[in-house]
Amino acid sequence: MSPLPAQCGWRLLGFSLFLGSFCFVLESAELGNNATDALNILLIIVDDLRPSLGCYGDKLVRSPNIDQLASHSILFQNAFAQQAVCAPSRVSFLTGRRPDTTRLYDFNSYWRVHSGNFSTIPQYFKENGYMTMSVGKVFHPGISSNHSDDSPYSWSFPPYHPSTEKYENTKTCRGQDGKLHANLLCPVDVADVPEGTLPDKQSTEEAIRLLEKMKTSASPFFLAVGYHKPHIPFRYPKEFQKLYPLENITLAPDPQVPDGLPPVAYNPWMDIREREDVQALNISVPYGPIPVDFQRKIRQSYFASVSYLDTQVGHLLSALDDLHLANNTIIAFTSDHGWALGEHGEWAKYSNFDVTTHVPLMFYVPGKTAPLPGVGEKLFPYQDPFDPTSELMDPGRHIVDLVELVSLFATLAGLAGLQVPPRCPIPSFHVELCREGQNLQKHFQLHDLEEDPHFLGNPRESIAYSQYPRPSDSPQWNSDKPSLKDIKIMGYSIRTIDYRYTVWVGFNPAEFLANFSDIHAGELYFVDSDPLQDHNVYNDSQHGGLSHSLKP
Repeated sequence: MSPLPAQCGWRLLGFSLFLGSFCFVLESAELGNNATDALNILLIIVDDLRPSLGCYGDKLVRSPNIDQLASHSILFQNAFAQQAVCAPSRVSFLTGRRPDTTRLYDFNSYWRVHSGNFSTIPQYFKENGYMTMSVGKVFHPGISSNHSDDSPYSWSFPPYHPSTEKYENTKTCRGQDGKLHANLLCPVDVADVPEGTLPDKQSTEEAIRLLEKMKTSASPFFLAVGYHKPHIPFRYPKEFQKLYPLENITLAPDPQVPDGLPPVAYNPWMDIREREDVQALNISVPYGPIPVDFQRKIRQSYFASVSYLDTQVGHLLSALDDLHLANNTIIAFTSDHGWALGEHGEWAKYSNFDVTTHVPLMFYVPGKTAPLPGVGEKLFPYQDPFDPTSELMDPGRHIVDLVELVSLFATLAGLAGLQVPPRCPIPSFHVELCREGQNLQKHFQLHDLEEDPHFLGNPRESIAYSQYPRPSDSPQWNSDKPSLKDIKIMGYSIRTIDYRYTVWVGFNPAEFLANFSDIHAGELYFVDSDPLQDHNVYNDSQHGGLSHSLKP
């Protein structure tokens, strides 16, 4: 186990200043890319996808198309989001700034007005000659992206949203009574739904149409495709249920609320409680458990949604192959955050636990992570998840170093041969172009794939940060998604290869200041002995004074 950091100071000006003073962070060398031909970028962003994928070792989930992408990619086994909720996470990694810099912890402000006129990844590529295009849920819609998906700053054309998005939370789920409901569990006959299709299918079709147009373009392209599933409601073609018979669905290995969990760390998953089928269960708030049979149905529908998503990714990548674009397009695949499936008695994101911050992250770089496809060769032939032989994939190259989604900006710029934006000063509210994440290019250049397909790097030199706001010390109706004005406590979390350490401290939303001398609760989990993070040893005699050792 690596030693806990000592003689480092928590600062009182928010987490950005804390990061600047925290002496455990080791800055990696920046490595340039001297590519002469511009590479296209295909960025695939999934909503609420935890690493429940075959390529991450899940033995149940059928994800052959994503697994096939992983087999030609560098896959980061320990990638973490900076805040486990949609809008703050997406704004964070698309600007390369942490939530304490974007000052977005909810859904109710636009960073260019509220914090600073920060550049985004697509904006940077657009300014460097790329045609930039957005399909589906890339930025979170609404105020947080100025009701325009940050257009026209980030995009060369108005972003595309599927026409069927508006039906996602309406009464389109046929219940056992034969009537339509707004349910959590919503397997559908696609022919019966409004417009006879689903949003992710529409997004795939539009993305393929754009790829066809860009094949003859003189400009390189940056295409971001945002998929909705497996975000709730679990609305997916009903045939995918057949992949996951209920008798094969196990419960979460730790379905109880841990005894040592401080109340401030728990989220009461109010969003799924609003669904008609969950309301019918009459579950007590905040800790009442969901009946076991319904737990299995939730997990079944989540996994079925993942397999449905996988088919959409498969069709998109197969089209990239058919259009002969796979040999000059970088593909990045990730999710905005994870989702708890009963772990710690929770059914949502909204926390700092690994199950909600741990995300899939992989990069395919032509000729670097995989050989260039030959004439007539396809790297990404479509894989049918209903065909058991489609799952047999080479695991590809895995990196175990802890990395952060905030590093996406620097890494994509470097891989494309663009100048990597400089590191941000602290504070950086006045700086339009800089980034707070590391450049992950070192993992693509320092070791040859054939010599070392499972390069381990230096995991004890890596660290990941996350944070989550709360309105009170105990779970209440707005604990999951407090508005800025209601935030009273901020949970700052440090994840190393050995432990996760979280402190919940007082927070002033008017001044965006965290007071690290006002500690409300703490958590400390040692990953080797407690991989599910169920045993909080923060208050043990040998660890109770840990927070004080971090002060000057």
